[in-house]
Amino acid sequence: MINQFTRGLILSSLGSFWWGFFGVIYFKYISFIGYIEVVVHRCLWTTFILFIAIFYFSKWNFFFKTFFNKKKMILLFFSSFLIFINWSFWIYAVSVNKIIDASFGYFIMPILSVLFGYIFFKEKLNKKRIISIVFVLISIIFLIIINFKNLPWIGIVVGISWALYNLVRKKIKIDTDIGLFIENLYILPFAILAFYFIFQNKFNDFTFSDPLLMMQIFLAGPMTLIPLFLYIKGVGLSSLGAAGMIFYITPSLQFILGYFYFDEEFSLIKLLSFILIWIGVIIYLKDLYETN
Repeated sequence: MINQFTRGLILSSLGSFWWGFFGVIYFKYISFIGYIEVVVHRCLWTTFILFIAIFYFSKWNFFFKTFFNKKKMILLFFSSFLIFINWSFWIYAVSVNKIIDASFGYFIMPILSVLFGYIFFKEKLNKKRIISIVFVLISIIFLIIINFKNLPWIGIVVGISWALYNLVRKKIKIDTDIGLFIENLYILPFAILAFYFIFQNKFNDFTFSDPLLMMQIFLAGPMTLIPLFLYIKGVGLSSLGAAGMIFYITPSLQFILGYFYFDEEFSLIKLLSFILIWIGVIIYLKDLYETN
């Protein structure tokens, strides 16, 4: 029988694969409508689907229990801000052909998760894991020193915002769907306001005259919700550091698609930096396998 920790790793792996492959293909495909409208619809339809799910499964008692918990609502406010920043910068990166730069952010994120797991949750940090962290930090420092002018700032924002989001969500004892719903409720008023201005200025591509495109844009909801639910559930069942390392599936696939499929530029300096990161990842995953 699969134990809780292993189930968490499996769920995190599925969510990470979905983000790295299906997520890139889909959001690249609809990027022609403009990244602002993509972000807006991502918020709108994610909220809508979560509302239907909570209504169908009759989970309003859990929702209101959380809603009247001041501490949890404050933490969810911060996590909603972090996930909105992450969504916005990642979709922008996809739209302007900076997928590889975004993948850099997701490469550094797991190490931040390992450090946060050690600092805030007292998760184990043995010699091998320290060595893996050192390799990744050397890689980042190398990239900053050698290639500062072309530093992937988009990726850095993406990585830090996602690592902090995982930290906040790990501290909240709440059902995954309820937490995601409340986060999206915080974002919803801004998404509606943005969509109103897009519609008023006739910049909208979401229109009843093109039902096929409407359906394609609507998919921004499930394409966001499914991997996010899988990954957050995985984090809760395993550990912040372990799920963070599994998340390397996402930037690896993003890099492969960005370089081989979308023909983005990739310098030798970045390649060397990524090789150092992967050495650290292999050391950590080997230790993770041996200790669990």
